[in-house]
Amino acid sequence: MESIQVKILNPKAKSILNDLADLKLISITDTQKARKDFLALVEKIRNQNKNKKKLSLKEITAEVKDERRKRALKS
Repeated sequence: MESIQVKILNPKAKSILNDLADLKLISITDTQKARKDFLALVEKIRNQNKNKKKLSLKEITAEVKDERRKRALKS
């Protein structure tokens, strides 16, 4: 499946796109709704992490090094 973003310059084009969607040749996603859903998910994740201790730069570096070591061992 391939996704593209289209700017509609002529209202007739929207009608044609809706006809194609009715024929199940394409699907149309409302970008405003998708954006709102995404931002709601980001907010949910941020709220889940509010009570957790923030990592220092040293701890983050140690985590990254550990993960890289694990990945290198898998290769």
